[in-house]
Amino acid sequence: MAYILAIDQGTTSSRAIIFNKSFEIVGVAQQEFKQYFPQSGWVEHEPEDIWQSTLSTCRQVLKDTCIAAEKITAIGITNQRETTIIWDRETGEPIHKAIVWQDRRTADYCSKLDDSGHGSIITEKTGLLLDAYFSGTKIAWMLDNVEGAREKAEAGKLAFGTVDTFLLWRLTGGKIHATDATNASRTMVYNIHDNCWDDELLEMLNIPASILPEVKDSSDDFGMTEAELFGGAIPLRGVAGDQQAALVGQACFEPGMIKSTYGTGCFVVLNTGDEAVTSNNRLLTTIGYRLNGKNTYALEGSIFVAGAAVQWMRDAMGLIEAANETGKLARKADINQDVYLVPAFTGLGAPHWDPDARGAIFGITRATGPAELSRAALESVCYQTKDLLDAMRGDWASMGDTILRVDGGMVASNWTMQFLADILDAPVDRPEILETTAVGAAYLAGLYEGFYPEPKKFSESWRRECRFAPTLEEDVRDRKYAGWKDAVQRTLSSR
Repeated sequence: MAYILAIDQGTTSSRAIIFNKSFEIVGVAQQEFKQYFPQSGWVEHEPEDIWQSTLSTCRQVLKDTCIAAEKITAIGITNQRETTIIWDRETGEPIHKAIVWQDRRTADYCSKLDDSGHGSIITEKTGLLLDAYFSGTKIAWMLDNVEGAREKAEAGKLAFGTVDTFLLWRLTGGKIHATDATNASRTMVYNIHDNCWDDELLEMLNIPASILPEVKDSSDDFGMTEAELFGGAIPLRGVAGDQQAALVGQACFEPGMIKSTYGTGCFVVLNTGDEAVTSNNRLLTTIGYRLNGKNTYALEGSIFVAGAAVQWMRDAMGLIEAANETGKLARKADINQDVYLVPAFTGLGAPHWDPDARGAIFGITRATGPAELSRAALESVCYQTKDLLDAMRGDWASMGDTILRVDGGMVASNWTMQFLADILDAPVDRPEILETTAVGAAYLAGLYEGFYPEPKKFSESWRRECRFAPTLEEDVRDRKYAGWKDAVQRTLSSR
């Protein structure tokens, strides 16, 4: 027997999952780590926590399954994207905590760049919007605010990476400084058309090219792990940012196929094939994956708050004790109350991209309670998904009818998935294997080694567990969605 080990390094935890040749899960280990919020709008991780939790879960799953390193054909890595780490090339020590994708500290810097007319150049070259969400301005902030960092960077003594790059560096004992095209495409300094770090953008942000990693295909040779880490050297053969890994894991290899992942945030990704579609609705043009040197492009809509809205109800408000209570409460909610939660806790993502918007609840009456608020939290995720799909239809005439493939923690809620189908007026397919992000990472690693088949054959193995078909009457759907759009307009900072 031989296996693939997938590392799924997320925003709140690290996981290691072992798959067999049939994509059956043989073992799982997971470990949460601490989140740091040093100022309002700032979010940080301790890079050593990311590394140690990754190392620990890999060792744990190998131990639990009694699988030796020589039985692991390859390792695939998928990771929280845009999170930025810079470390010393000699010591391997980070110069600062990791600045997480959610962090808004560079919002003012982005505004100044935009006022100077740089926004259109960035979008044209990277497919991204000029926003604090992406890595570029996070890199610049570290170089400008950590004592001695810029001098060291210009002397070639520092290395930058998103989380995948940092893990590759540590796993290979500093031998490999690399990333893949999907992660590079989220940095705001990578030209997705020319497939290279862009000198003009680097100069604009004052980032030395010497700190940047090599950019490889998503299925490629990323070196070998140090033998002492796992009792033997293991090939590293696949890397992709979490949302692109989910696109692969959902077997969305044909143009027009679309997936939506519901985790801390929500990310809808539409495969557009060879065409890098330019959005007129403030969506992102990105690299969906790169195989054999060829980009497959995608349109992406990013929602900052999905599962985080449920966490807020549990941790900050104390309205529930466990996340899975929300679906049960939503069923009990008064159907005559139209309560809307706009979860703009850190601004609104696509298609609004309003960093200054803040959360609000509308429609509260004296009878509103935890059930109605639970329903509003779950519905908010579905409404935001509809916002994104409507924007995608506006951008790409070839999109056609939609069958949405879903994954992530929230899709276990039948109530939420049914409302999603109702408000989209489209089928929603939930796969048999919900760990699609990890499946994508495993597939990319196994593909390189010939352990897994080519994409077309892999697509045939994808299996649906349940399809949710729309049942909501059109007038009810239109009324509820109109109420949502009105609520969002009331929260936008430009109002």
